[in-house]
Amino acid sequence: MFDDSLLDDPAALQRADRRRELLALAGAGARIRVALRRADAAGVNALNPEGRPRAVLVAGHGGVLTAAAVLAALAVPNCQVWPLPPSDARPAGPAFTDGESWQLPGWAGPLDLVVLASEGGREGGMINLAEQAYTRGCAIAVIAPDGSELAEAALQVRGLPLPFEPSAVEPDGADAEPDLPAEDPAALWAVLAPLLTLADRIGVAPLAPGSLEAAADRLDEVAVRCRPDAQAYDNPAKTLAGQLAETVPLLWSDGAAAAAVGERFAAALADRAGLPALTARLPQALTAHRGMFNGRLGAGADPDDFFRDRVDEPVPLQLQVLMLRHTPGVAELEEPAWPVARARRLAAAHEVRITEHGSSLEDPLQALAELIGLTDFAAVYLGLATRN
Repeated sequence: MFDDSLLDDPAALQRADRRRELLALAGAGARIRVALRRADAAGVNALNPEGRPRAVLVAGHGGVLTAAAVLAALAVPNCQVWPLPPSDARPAGPAFTDGESWQLPGWAGPLDLVVLASEGGREGGMINLAEQAYTRGCAIAVIAPDGSELAEAALQVRGLPLPFEPSAVEPDGADAEPDLPAEDPAALWAVLAPLLTLADRIGVAPLAPGSLEAAADRLDEVAVRCRPDAQAYDNPAKTLAGQLAETVPLLWSDGAAAAAVGERFAAALADRAGLPALTARLPQALTAHRGMFNGRLGAGADPDDFFRDRVDEPVPLQLQVLMLRHTPGVAELEEPAWPVARARRLAAAHEVRITEHGSSLEDPLQALAELIGLTDFAAVYLGLATRN
């Protein structure tokens, strides 16, 4: 059951957050700044590339694959970005690293760049992938903690080692899950900062000057707005968590950058709140999820009905549409594009609540920071209020 009273009790939130997820998210901007300094010290900004690669393959799992999706949204059209998850079906995590394996596609070769990224740097499968890439003649970069097995392997295959800065926030040992610990919620930024710095340098994803630093500032602003002691009525992340509680969320995205946010949010909701969500991009979402509105989930019973018996009658599951948008330079009062207008009409026709969060910032990276920061906090708040 969702306990909304917990969200307005900062002391109770602190006790419930045994994994220190809120504290980790509050430091996301700092993770970018530290990663940028360390990437510069590693020599990324001194690189003199002879040309951009044909394709960039980003290997890892969890937040690493989200970083690949963000890079794909920012990359120039004539350079393909391929996320490379483990090739088998084993769950991700330290207990399974010996069984995980990664496989390069058959076409990968000397024209391509392979980036291997890991929070722990202990995966034997990734070390094997580095050897595969070296055999194929690929350029190689590795994002891993200093001194880890993967970082050492980067030197053996003549790859570029880029440091991964682990979180300084330690979870409460009483709630530790040694077999399958939760992913650091801010690890995405510790991977994304060196990855985008490298991509900018080699021409894969040219960034505006100071873009990453500005994204760090945006994350700081989100952390202030979404801090635990901000009441739910003034905290957009707590409000969003309450809207999604006990619903079946449909995460619809408008634009490539927003699509990366939607995939990230769906993974966070499943991992941190145990809530499955469906994602789709507009306009395809209008047909892909149309059947959901015609079923019992879209029947239109008012979830805020004051007279419903909230004690004896279980809360019925209903659809909740969350529309994520990146509309650079578009004022809120301007006429929306037809897929957005049609999505609103579809939800209204079936009495399904629709919530919209967007960014009109010109810089897509700052827009991503704004939206990912908000949705990451919302997933954590929802998980805390559901688990406790």
